[in-house]
Amino acid sequence: MNLTTLSLPYFRRIFAAEQHAGDDIRASQTATLHTLLRQGARTDYGRTCGLRPGMSYEEFAATVPQGDYPRLRPWVMRMVRGEADVLWPGRCRRFAQSSGTSDGKSKYIPVTDRSLQRCHYAGAAYSLASYLHYYPDSRVFGGKNFILGGSYATELETPRGVCVGDLSATLIDRINPLVNLFRIPSKRIALMADWTEKLPALIEASRRADVRSISGVPSWFLTVIKGVIARQGAGNIRQVWPNLEVFFHGGIAFGPYREQYERLAPGCRFWENYNASEGFFGVQARPLEGSATTGKTPQPPMRLLLNADTFYEFIPADGGDPVPAWEVEEGKVYALLITSSNGLWRYPLGDTVLIRSRNPLEITIAGRTKHFINAFGEEVMVHNTDAALAHACAATGAEVENYTAGPVYASDRSRGRHQWLIEFAKQPADLEAFADILDKALQAENSDYQAKRAGGIFLDRLTITPVPAGTFDRWLASTGRLGGQRKVPRLSNDRHILDPLLSTL
Repeated sequence: MNLTTLSLPYFRRIFAAEQHAGDDIRASQTATLHTLLRQGARTDYGRTCGLRPGMSYEEFAATVPQGDYPRLRPWVMRMVRGEADVLWPGRCRRFAQSSGTSDGKSKYIPVTDRSLQRCHYAGAAYSLASYLHYYPDSRVFGGKNFILGGSYATELETPRGVCVGDLSATLIDRINPLVNLFRIPSKRIALMADWTEKLPALIEASRRADVRSISGVPSWFLTVIKGVIARQGAGNIRQVWPNLEVFFHGGIAFGPYREQYERLAPGCRFWENYNASEGFFGVQARPLEGSATTGKTPQPPMRLLLNADTFYEFIPADGGDPVPAWEVEEGKVYALLITSSNGLWRYPLGDTVLIRSRNPLEITIAGRTKHFINAFGEEVMVHNTDAALAHACAATGAEVENYTAGPVYASDRSRGRHQWLIEFAKQPADLEAFADILDKALQAENSDYQAKRAGGIFLDRLTITPVPAGTFDRWLASTGRLGGQRKVPRLSNDRHILDPLLSTL
């Protein structure tokens, strides 16, 4: 039975509420800040910082320090140990484990009951509502929706009743039971920690199901899809799941994977989300025209969610003080700070965003504040390399599973250059020609790189080191980060990623 049509009025209300919040950004964000301040004033952190209900934004920014994770870690660990009213009122029982910070340890992001409902689930509901707004003929609730998640695997010792692991494990574990009527796999399979056991279980659980949508990180879902295709002896996933209509994806840039998905899931729609352990922040603003095969794959703008319990601040990438959402400038790149109901106060996400539109407030992800290459003054960001790689793949028919890049420093006999480690799903016929195309595309994407490459005076052409299938997975496993939400850092400004990876070959 298809219940999609019956659900449309509910999702239309969700869509309309978010659109209304965007009509007056200042009013919406000020109301969110005041709501958060009323709660924060009741906490130890709030009393220490001087949070007061009704503070203006200017007072808030002058009173509360920016709280990067090393600064907040002692407060979070008090919450993990079971203390109440630390960063957010009450006790928090669930924490999302994320990759490490400058102090070399994992991060544990509080997932309060309020943030779970009003940020994570609310953002997912808006993503679906936005998709249904543009595709009201959808039949996603006529079958099963395949949600790929992680587990509660952690090395941290926790008190009884406290759960630490991938955010997706909590999302699946606490999901409304009604959703389970339309979701696969079972919780038992979804929460498996060992991927060597989990992958075949996912394949068996889904290969005969009537899958209508899939949700997850593109790199990990690609492995599952290929496994299902191989198990069924099919040519593509639509031969196994003929009613598949949309892939809700997030976590990493989709551009390098789009051509493979278009080939393996012909006719499938793609809907991008901006979600992380810290919250659900944005949803694709409208359908995207073009395809990887035509080379027309611009990054779709995402609407920044203003109705999801998050107050945003924007730090200009070229320097300056943070500004609120109503003061951003179109066309500028900013680093994001968030204040949210998970108890993160003026917390830097580590993401940079490009403001595509002020009204409505639309962004694209520009990269990570710490994931870049600027060893030679070239200031290459992830969105530059993603776009260049997508162009090179479209031009040569190559397909990429994973990549990372970093500098090779100049010596007495050679200039510096970038070295790319690429795990190809389909290697180009001529690797050197592929490198030439990639290098030229990167110059077209980044004028600083182009200037450093001019005449081969300062930088040599980039080089590519192809690595065997499974190299990145094995490296992630060696770092304890193998799982459905673990990601390979795309760029590093030194060789702390490249050299350990190369040592595994």
